[in-house]
Amino acid sequence: MTTTERPKIISEAVGDPANPPLLLIMGAMASMLWWPEAFCRKLAGAGLFVIRYDNRDTGRSTKYPPGAPPYTFDDMADDAMHVLDDHGISKAHVVGMSMGGMIAQLVALKHPSRVISLTVISSSPVGIDTSDLPGTTEAYMEQSAEGAKVDWSDRGQVVDFMVRDARAIASTAHPFDEARMRAFVEQDYDRSGGLLSATNHFVLNGGDAWKGRLHEIAAPLLVIHGTADPIFPVEHGEALAEAVTGAKIIRIEGGGHELHPEDWDVIVAGIVAHAHAV
Repeated sequence: MTTTERPKIISEAVGDPANPPLLLIMGAMASMLWWPEAFCRKLAGAGLFVIRYDNRDTGRSTKYPPGAPPYTFDDMADDAMHVLDDHGISKAHVVGMSMGGMIAQLVALKHPSRVISLTVISSSPVGIDTSDLPGTTEAYMEQSAEGAKVDWSDRGQVVDFMVRDARAIASTAHPFDEARMRAFVEQDYDRSGGLLSATNHFVLNGGDAWKGRLHEIAAPLLVIHGTADPIFPVEHGEALAEAVTGAKIIRIEGGGHELHPEDWDVIVAGIVAHAHAV
């Protein structure tokens, strides 16, 4: 079952609306804040009109009772297009990270006329068999399993878990700033009014209509992937780049499953060059 009533999706824009639009789609359980404002301003400063938004069940967007979300990945792809509609934009450069990268692939397949270019960060190809690729690391599987013990209505437990999780997926090339991450997670928790509904993202279905059709992506594709990503090892990014004709890949040496500030320059330069090349 999918929702019949359109949810409220909260978005923000930065930059000159006369510049080429860039839509940012974040991953599981992550509000728009996981695209840091300073990161967005770097993109805007390079000549793009940058839009970020809260996925359903995150931030200030519509939330549903946990456990049985009445929507699918396909609905989330449509949400992205509704955000563009809200800003009066017919088509945009689309960037997705992690689960947001999968949603971005669905957007490019489902709404090809609205995607100028596609950038997928720290994600995995949709609709193809990835069982032969390296899986999530055992260390991260153990960390993730701890989430089942968390009382997701308890702010302290949730913040502690999210900080441990961020450490577990962090870059191996840069130091982990626990104080900065804790302050950020607390900010996100409080703005969202808790993260209980966001756990719906882990039981979503959808995207079945696009199995075996990844090669149909017509938008120029850039893949950005850390070589030390413990959730989706870099081979997932490589498989995505191989599946789409003409795709390019940027490997972040030692990069984890995150947007580390010390990697921003490389990531921003890649996104900007890709957008301006179209």
